[in-house]
Amino acid sequence: MVTNISHSPAETEALGERWGRDARSGLVIALSGDLGAGKTRLVKGLARGLDIPARVHSPTFTLVNIYAAGRLTLFHLDLYRLNTPEQIVAAGLEEYLNPAGVAVIEWAERWFGADRSGGGMRAMPAEFSRVQIEILDGNERRISYENPGA
Repeated sequence: MVTNISHSPAETEALGERWGRDARSGLVIALSGDLGAGKTRLVKGLARGLDIPARVHSPTFTLVNIYAAGRLTLFHLDLYRLNTPEQIVAAGLEEYLNPAGVAVIEWAERWFGADRSGGGMRAMPAEFSRVQIEILDGNERRISYENPGA
């Protein structure tokens, strides 16, 4: 795990932008963090790094937003309203584990649990990265990750 300290929302977006520039098709990023931690901010930067011109916003009420106008398609999932892996599978979201582009899953711990076991799933994506964002103080965030953009 690598850890970064972000001192502002702009730094969080810049980190996401770097990941977006390096991302390859098939990448799945599992994002975890409290409300207001900066998950969507990180995704906004990722979208900018993928050359996506659209305004990125959280898909809390739609579950998935798809941004196809960039270098790679971005599938932005938000699992906040779903509580169990069974509800997530019933919602038809498994297809995003093998994206023709990049999938970012907010509240991923609701699907995958706290470890990389996959919450009972048969197979995890080959290009799977786990990201944890923790609020430290004010605008400071600890962003821990394993190889986004690999």
